[in-house]
Amino acid sequence: MTGYAVTSRDVDAGSMTIEIKSVNSRFLDLQFRMNDDFRAFEPSFREAIITRITRGKVECRFSFARKEQQQNNKTMNPVVLSQLAQFQHDLKIQFPESAALTMHEMLRWPGVIEENTVSDDGLTAHAMECMLGTLEAFVLSREREGNALQVVLINKISEMEAIVERISPIIPQLIAQFQQKSVNRLQEALGMTNGNNLPTISREEVMDRIRQEVALYGIRIDIAEELTRLSGHLTETRHILNKGGQVGKRLDFMMQELNREANTLGSKAALKELADAAMELKLLIEQMREQVQNLE
Repeated sequence: MTGYAVTSRDVDAGSMTIEIKSVNSRFLDLQFRMNDDFRAFEPSFREAIITRITRGKVECRFSFARKEQQQNNKTMNPVVLSQLAQFQHDLKIQFPESAALTMHEMLRWPGVIEENTVSDDGLTAHAMECMLGTLEAFVLSREREGNALQVVLINKISEMEAIVERISPIIPQLIAQFQQKSVNRLQEALGMTNGNNLPTISREEVMDRIRQEVALYGIRIDIAEELTRLSGHLTETRHILNKGGQVGKRLDFMMQELNREANTLGSKAALKELADAAMELKLLIEQMREQVQNLE
């Protein structure tokens, strides 16, 4: 599920900003963007996020802007300077003709200039407070999107329930139509509609043959079981959405079950209306499946 939140906080050393955003993903994928000076914050940030988020590709950015006085507050390390002077003295004894280090070279020597570090305990506590505030806003933004998505999914369920209700009465009508067509076809084939010819078999035998054909046809196109299971799955899916919480994986399973019943319904379609209904159901299920992957 997509979401976005950003929070800033001013502290003594400067100003920090934490930004969290996510895009859809079936699993949790965490990425952190921060300066190497603050990598020590990552484990605690990661732990805070995984306690609230279980799905989505989540990116967390941490930035820190030092105050001007903090940026300019640089000092020379006397220990490094003393070691550097001793090295230069010893080298001068061994190599009298060598030139002495210039002031510029000494200032650029690693460790001579020290900068204030900001990874103290106080800053860590502020950073964690900022993270928790940003995470709370981020979760709320995802909840708002989830509520809107819930309405869309429930509307899809209602559309599928309407399709099931529409095609449920079709089967008895199909059987009755098939029976009438069978009577007419067999009567014509056996000469029962021709007054000049006598039937070669009795009317009772003809009707028995028709009843057998109708029974076989009814068994072949019977979709009552599929419609019952489909209705049950739709009811359960609606219940899961209304209950709320972490529903993503449960809805993934329900989409598989709905799709299975729609496929079976399509394989038994003996009439264009049933084939069209099965196609409509599969289209709606696929639309729901794409949206369900966005839910946590």
